Amino acid sequence: MFRKKFIAAMASFLAIAAGTGLAEASPPSKPNILFVIMDDVGIDQLSAMGYGGQTPPKTPTINEIAESGIRFRNTWSMPECSNGRMALLTGRYPFRTNVYQAIGQSDLANSQVSPYDVTVARMMKQAGYRSGFFGKYHLGGPENNKAVNGSPGQLGWDYFHGWIGGLPASIDTTAGGVGQSGTYKCGYVPSVARQLTTEGANTGACYIRNTNNQTRCQKISGDTLGDSPGLACLNLGGILVPNASCQANPPGNLDFERQNAHYVSPLVINRDNSVSELSVTDPRGRNYRSSIEVNAAIQWINDNKRRSAPWMATVSFSADHTPLQPPPGHLLSSATRQKLASTLGSPLNLGTDCTNPAVQRILSDAMLEAMDTELGRLLTSTGLARKDKAGRLVYEPERTNTLIVIVGDNGSAGITVQYPFDLLRSKASPYQTGIWVPLQVSGPMVKQPNRDVPHLVSAADVYGLFAEAAGLDPHKASKPNTIDSSPLMPYLRNPLQPAIRTFSYSEGGLNIQKNNAHNGPCVIGRTNDAGGTCSQTPINKGVCEDNGGVWWGEGATDPSVTPVNTGVDECWQVNQEIYGSLTDPNTYNDVKVGQAPQIYYTARDARFKFIHSEWKDYDPDAVGVATSYYLDELYEVNESKNPTDLKLDRDGDALHISSNAVDPVNDLDSVDGAAESMQALQDYLAELFATQPSCQGDGNGDRVVNIKDVSDYWRTVRTWTGSSTFDFDYNAVTDRNDLQTIWANIPSDCRN
Repeated sequence: MFRKKFIAAMASFLAIAAGTGLAEASPPSKPNILFVIMDDVGIDQLSAMGYGGQTPPKTPTINEIAESGIRFRNTWSMPECSNGRMALLTGRYPFRTNVYQAIGQSDLANSQVSPYDVTVARMMKQAGYRSGFFGKYHLGGPENNKAVNGSPGQLGWDYFHGWIGGLPASIDTTAGGVGQSGTYKCGYVPSVARQLTTEGANTGACYIRNTNNQTRCQKISGDTLGDSPGLACLNLGGILVPNASCQANPPGNLDFERQNAHYVSPLVINRDNSVSELSVTDPRGRNYRSSIEVNAAIQWINDNKRRSAPWMATVSFSADHTPLQPPPGHLLSSATRQKLASTLGSPLNLGTDCTNPAVQRILSDAMLEAMDTELGRLLTSTGLARKDKAGRLVYEPERTNTLIVIVGDNGSAGITVQYPFDLLRSKASPYQTGIWVPLQVSGPMVKQPNRDVPHLVSAADVYGLFAEAAGLDPHKASKPNTIDSSPLMPYLRNPLQPAIRTFSYSEGGLNIQKNNAHNGPCVIGRTNDAGGTCSQTPINKGVCEDNGGVWWGEGATDPSVTPVNTGVDECWQVNQEIYGSLTDPNTYNDVKVGQAPQIYYTARDARFKFIHSEWKDYDPDAVGVATSYYLDELYEVNESKNPTDLKLDRDGDALHISSNAVDPVNDLDSVDGAAESMQALQDYLAELFATQPSCQGDGNGDRVVNIKDVSDYWRTVRTWTGSSTFDFDYNAVTDRNDLQTIWANIPSDCRN
C-alpha cells in the first residue's frame, strides 16, 4: 500500500515539475450545471448586455456573472415561451416539434413535448447527471397529455417543483374575497396613502392557512420595506382584512381558493416517479414565485452536493411574465422601493391598477430586480458565490466546478420593451425585439472572461452546450431526434474562435388543436374604434386581458361583437364583424384591425435578415370566406450598443418587400451584398425545411413508420385514448382510425 501511494505521489510531482500540472494527470470531474431561464426577458432589458433603456433594471447578480464569463450578444430564441423552451431543452426548431406558440389548455399532445423526445434531462442521464427543474415548465400538459402533471418526471427530470402550465393566473382583484371584483387591481389591499380612497388600509388582520387548513391570524400595521399591510400579508400567504383586528374565527367571505398572479398558485411536485398536486390553499404555493422557485432549488442543490453524481438544476423563473405585480420590498433596493412608492402613491392614483401602462414599466423593472436578488441568494446559499464585507456579491467561477448559463426564453413583451427597441414588434413576432435574447455563460472552463461573442447563436445551441460540458456528442446522444444545435463550447475555451454558424433561424405560428381550431381572437392596442392588431397568441380570455387586449373569442364581452358573449373563432372574422356593423362601409379601411401573422419564420446571416409571414383577413369582395396574404421582407440589422447606430427591423426600413397585401419595395441594389444574401437565406431555408419531410404514421418520432409504431400505439391506448402523438387526424382521440394510418404507411423511412 505504501509503495502504491509513493509511486502516485512521485507521478504527481513529476507532472508538476514538467509543467503539465495535476489537471493533465487527473482530468476534472464533470461540471455541475446551473441553468437559469428568464421569462419574457429580451436583450433590451439588461445593462449587462449593453442595453436596458435610459434607467436599466438593477441586476447586480447578472452583471457579476456576465463580467465573470462571456456574453453571447447575437443569440436568437423563438418568439414565445413554449417554442423558446423547446429549443433550449430539446435542441429542436418548431417545425420539428409542432410547438409554434405558447402551449395552452386547448393544444393537443401533437403540439407538446413528445414522450419520445430526448429532453436535456434524458440526455444528461447518459452522462450520469441528476436533474432538477424549478419554476415554470410550459412544455406540455396538464391538458391533453397522458402524463397530466407528471410530464417532467416522465421526460427525465428527477425532481420538479413548480407549475406545469407555466402562466401565472390573472390578478385576484378581490384580494382574497375582501372586496368586490375589480376593487384591488394589484391583487392586495394598498395603504391609504397609496390608494387615496376609502378602500386602502394602513392596518389589518392577516389570516394565514397552514398545511392542515387551520387558520391563524396576526395584526399587521404600517409599511414594511415599502410593502403595505396588504402586500406584506399576501407575501406571507395570507389574506388581509383591512382595518380589522384578529378574531377567533376568520370572516366567512375570505376565499383561499382564489389564485393571484405571482403570489398564489397551485403547485406541482414530481419526485421519484410520484406526482403531488398541491391545492391553492397549500402554503407552499402561497408566496412570491421567484422566492418559491429559488427556495426549492437551494434545497435540492444542497441535497445533491452530498451525492457523488453531478447535478443539473434548471431554475425557470416566472418573472417577467404578465400579469405584473409589485414584488416584496425586501427583494428591492431602497431606490427602487422609493420609485415604486412614488408611482403607486402618485396623485394620478396609478397604484389602483397594475395593468396601467404608466405603472407597468416600473413594475417590470422591479420584478427583474427581485429576480436578480433571488438569483444572488441562490448562489450564496449553495456556495457558488459569497458576499463581501460591503454586502456585494463575489462570484469566482474558478472556485467552483459549475457551469452557469443565463438566458431569456424569448423577446420582451409589449409595454416592457426598453428604448430603443421596438415595442410594436416584440414578443410573438419574428422581429428582433421578439426573438433577440440575452445569453451569458460562466464557469471555470471559460478562458479570458468578461468578453463578448458577436457571432450568430441559437437557443437550440444551448441544449448542445450541456452535452458538450458532460462529454457527450449532442447529435449522437439525442438520437433518434434530429437536433438543430451548433457547438458553443469552442467559444468558451478559445477567445479567438471564429464564427461557427453561418445562419440563424426562428419561427412561430399556431399550435395544433382539435379539428384544426385555434385560440380565440384577441385585439390588442385598439383605441377609439380604430387601429390595433388581432392575435391568436393569447391562450384564453384571461391572458388576453392581462396583456391589455380585448377578447373577441367565446365568451366575448366587447359590445361590438355580435351577438354579445358569443364571439368569433378567428381574427379575420373580427374585421368581418366590424364591416357588418358599419353604417358607412366606405370607412372600413379606417377602422379595421391589423392581423398578426399565423405562420412566420425568419433567417439571418451576419448582416441581413429575411422574414416570411402569412395570415388570413376579411375581404369585403369575398363575402364569408377568408383571403390569404403573405409578406416577404429583407432588412439590414446589427448589434450596436449605440442607440443611434442600432439597426433593427423597424416598419419602413425594409430593403425588400414582396407581398399581395402591401406595396412592393426593392432597394436591394442600394446596399452591397443585400441581393446575394437574400438568395442565400432563401436557399438555406429550403434546405433546412427539407430535413423534416412529412412522415404520416410516425407517432414515436423516429422518422420511420414500422412495427414499432404499432407496438407504441398499443402501449399508449392500453391506459389512454385521449390526445397523443398517435392522434393523426387531430380529433383529440387516439383510436383505430389512427392505427389504420400507421398500417397504411408501413413501411416508410423519412430519414434523410
